[in-house]
Amino acid sequence: MTLTNHRRARLASLLAITLLILAASPAVALASAEPNCTPASADAAGLRDSNGRLREPLATQAVTELPKGQQNRGGADFSETVNVYFHVISNGTEGSVSMGPLAQQMNVLGKGFAGQYGGADTGFDFTLAGVDYTTNADWFAAGPGSKAEAEMKQALKVGGPGDMNVYTTSGNAYLGWAYYPSIVGSSQEYLDGVVIDYRSLPGGPYGDAYSLGGTLTHEAGHWFGLAHTFDGGCGNKGDLVADTPAERTPTRGCPEGKDTCSKPGLDPIHNYMDYSYDSCYTQFTPGQASRAQDQFLAFRS
Repeated sequence: MTLTNHRRARLASLLAITLLILAASPAVALASAEPNCTPASADAAGLRDSNGRLREPLATQAVTELPKGQQNRGGADFSETVNVYFHVISNGTEGSVSMGPLAQQMNVLGKGFAGQYGGADTGFDFTLAGVDYTTNADWFAAGPGSKAEAEMKQALKVGGPGDMNVYTTSGNAYLGWAYYPSIVGSSQEYLDGVVIDYRSLPGGPYGDAYSLGGTLTHEAGHWFGLAHTFDGGCGNKGDLVADTPAERTPTRGCPEGKDTCSKPGLDPIHNYMDYSYDSCYTQFTPGQASRAQDQFLAFRS
């Protein structure tokens, strides 16, 4: 897909704002994802990263396959701007990130969904709508499905279903987690949003592996309704997207030529919905763009 002049202008404007904020911000010393699972269960599934952290909790929320009448409603002309609200949580000692890394993260997020690193332009772009800071040790350490997570989100969440709330915390045992859009309209809609380890922001200590901003792009994919490329393994349905090759196992690093299923196509190691290094991430597919648009229109619009 090609970018419209309007979207090119928005991206250029975002980059200019990013550079301005970075120049003005002081340096910061940076020291899917569903509830009801334990670090032990996730580690048993082989999801621990090279830094000893778990990528995400194991999923318990079901992936939604929309009725035929609610599919393919977006298309090449689809365009949606999503407001992003950052809630920066610290424990009084660590976690209080400055505006610089947040601006960099917005730039990475916008370029990823616009296809600027490769792959499809999803039709989504993002605007930084607000940033707030909270010191709360319990919220900083909150895990998925915990009382602290519920309290944090009930206190801080703003906007509606189409607005993305991002909570930067310690991540608990994880790099991040998010909820599929089908949580909208449920009794737990207040949980809707994305939690990320603040060290996964650009410039963090995990380097090219997990500190280039790819964690938020991955978790935002879940927020838009995208499953992992390895979900379903080599089965027929997999991630419910036809143009992502079947994949038996999550990827670590960037192993070119990885091929775990006999079906056509190598494993999609460069796809944001795999578990590759941030430096390996470059793309969403047109099929993922279509699914994200449909899920947004069905649940968030």
